[in-house]
Amino acid sequence: MAMIDIEYRHAAEPPANAGEIRRKTVKEMHDYLYDLVCNMQMEDVSSKLIDTESPDENMVYINGKPIHEILKGLNIKMLESDDSCGSAPMVKFERPPTEWNTEIIEDIPDVIMKNAIAKVFADIYNNRIM
Repeated sequence: MAMIDIEYRHAAEPPANAGEIRRKTVKEMHDYLYDLVCNMQMEDVSSKLIDTESPDENMVYINGKPIHEILKGLNIKMLESDDSCGSAPMVKFERPPTEWNTEIIEDIPDVIMKNAIAKVFADIYNNRIM
């Protein structure tokens, strides 16, 4: 079975003058990643969260690779909406999921984080020996 290690290395709080970001504190980012790991574990995906203070910039690593490296060349797939009710989709007033400040890892959208995790998971299975 594949093991997904998500490591959140943080040196400081996200900049206060960064404008509108998705997770405004290190604790919010930690809680978000913790919830992701718990959801994967509930689906029998072997995973763990490593929270590390670091003198470098804040960054998320998945199985030792920085998330920016994982995302290079990745074709982001948007989540499909649930149309089972037949009603019109709910109107949301927020930034598009692919719009984020790449300088601030705490601003990473959920859909991009999940695509990066899926890429690492797929790479593990593609590289395994049968």
